[in-house]
Amino acid sequence: MEKTKLTIRVRRDWLEGAKHYARENNTTLTRLVSEYLRRLTAEKDSLSNAPIVQRLSGVLSQDVSVEDYREYLEQKYGQ
Repeated sequence: MEKTKLTIRVRRDWLEGAKHYARENNTTLTRLVSEYLRRLTAEKDSLSNAPIVQRLSGVLSQDVSVEDYREYLEQKYGQ
């Protein structure tokens, strides 16, 4: 994988905070920015692969609306 140099302008206090964070977490600014950019482009909807979402997918009929759910909650909790 080819790497390239990146120049950015940020507020000085943000930069100092990021440097402090990197030191505290035993990493570099390059690694922080690289990881952030990787995650941005990796997967658009990361929740869709979450285990809880996978288990619950298809549990409710597609005919159920948000309003149906609100009515159910009102009946259950009496609000």
